[in-house]
Amino acid sequence: MQLKEVKNKSNSLFIDRTSIRQYDPSVKISKEELSDILQDAMTAPSSFNLQPWRFFIFDSEEGKEFIKPFMMFNQKQWETSSAIIAIYADLENYSSADVVLSANVEYDLMTADAKEKMLAMITQYGANVKSDNRLTNSVFLDCGFVIMQLMLSAKNYGYDTNPIGGFLRDDLTKALQLDAQRYVPVLLVSIGKADEKAKETVRFSVNEVAQWK
Repeated sequence: MQLKEVKNKSNSLFIDRTSIRQYDPSVKISKEELSDILQDAMTAPSSFNLQPWRFFIFDSEEGKEFIKPFMMFNQKQWETSSAIIAIYADLENYSSADVVLSANVEYDLMTADAKEKMLAMITQYGANVKSDNRLTNSVFLDCGFVIMQLMLSAKNYGYDTNPIGGFLRDDLTKALQLDAQRYVPVLLVSIGKADEKAKETVRFSVNEVAQWK
């Protein structure tokens, strides 16, 4: 084991980003800046570029009160953060294929013929995997990509974050009046300005977790 570090100093953002639970409650991130943070994060990759992530942002007084009962033991983050972001995965993300592919044609990234072939393939894929775990695994992986980029993006804007897995998922989904067969809760992320010093953490070395073949 070793203290968390990077070999390439250009990757120092990976060290700077730490999980923060106590924020400065006087710092409020504007809707415009939070939108920019999310837009930058959404450069993340996804299967077929269908971008299955959906965000619910609780930053107003009413919104924070709404999310409070579902956060279990994470009340300090609720109380002091500028916002809580709920990330959901859309299991019917393949229904966005026509919109995404049409945009590719509009920006001259593919031909209309190529679009129709890809659309047929994605539509068939969506129909085939809807009843098994492949689609769930795929959209969860995609949401993992965007969540990591969200936290790194926030740090580059000068803010801190913490991923929160402990929340009442089913209850929150019901309260948001979402179709639980379509929208699956992945994670909450708190965001704000740190009001505590980050703690040192340790990591395995590469040689402890990697096998060379």
